[in-house]
Amino acid sequence: MNFAGSHILSVDQFERGDIERIFEVADRMEPYAHRRLVTKVLDGAILGSMFFEPSTRTRVSFGCAFNLLGGEVRETTGFEMSAIAKGESLYDTARVLSGYSDVIAMRHPAEGSVAEFAAASRVPVINGGDGANEHPSQALLDLYTINRELQGRGGSLDGLRIAMVGDLRFGRTVHSLCRLLGLFNKVQIHLVSPSELRMPEEIVEVLRQAGHLVEETDVLEASIANVDIVYSTRIQEERFASQEEADIYRGRFRLNQQIYTANCEPNTVIMHPLPRDSRESAQELADDLNDNPNLAIFRQTDNGVLVRMALFALILDVVDQVDLHAREVNWYTERRF
Repeated sequence: MNFAGSHILSVDQFERGDIERIFEVADRMEPYAHRRLVTKVLDGAILGSMFFEPSTRTRVSFGCAFNLLGGEVRETTGFEMSAIAKGESLYDTARVLSGYSDVIAMRHPAEGSVAEFAAASRVPVINGGDGANEHPSQALLDLYTINRELQGRGGSLDGLRIAMVGDLRFGRTVHSLCRLLGLFNKVQIHLVSPSELRMPEEIVEVLRQAGHLVEETDVLEASIANVDIVYSTRIQEERFASQEEADIYRGRFRLNQQIYTANCEPNTVIMHPLPRDSRESAQELADDLNDNPNLAIFRQTDNGVLVRMALFALILDVVDQVDLHAREVNWYTERRF
């Protein structure tokens, strides 16, 4: 695809070569993300950060990525803080705020809402999550993380063995990740969930049409025994009709160190899009995994900055200018360490 000036609304936009290009640029962003180098390539540019649904990592990660490229961030969080609470349409909001921004990152609880907004926007829009539909930048950082973890073990995305565990019906991160995996070869995917929270059939069909081996089950232990990645998700309680309904499934597929040791291969990587639910009734990833070197959840969040920096650089067409605006810094290393 031609990234310059494009919206990023769905992973369906990407071909394999696009993914490889994003990964290549993300790798180049590492010294800037780690503050070994500083660039002002986006000096004067403004990111409109519009998050109408609770978010910590995604919202801050987008803002951090833009700041690290030298740009500034203007935020709107929650409906109650926006003109939408007064009845303004997405169309009008898009027309107005795109006049104040060079690029917009947006999250909204309604499926298709970000695409509706983007249709009226005068600047590129990145989907930061639209209801239970998609979360393309999360899927990209997840795939980037998987690729890096496997490379360190001599593996690759082709031939990947992965178990996705938990709420696969409402978990938009796994929806987008599955669609991206359809671009690779000979992937084995174990979908572990209660029958009521199974992966949507159309996404399972995408995987099978790509020639992948797909197993759907509600048995955790056997499904994590021969995989490279265990990707856990929390119960998306905000998508359920009631708290009582969500509570039925909370804590159904807990992974702790004992279960990991008894069932997983020694180098199986543990991932989660976060937040993990650390309440006693949930604990889908127990705290006793925190010292496990294969727990990659915080490497995921670090990688999210790299990937989002890459998206901004590609969309705003400044990839080849980043290094021209760079300088070395020493103060950060001295203060941090």
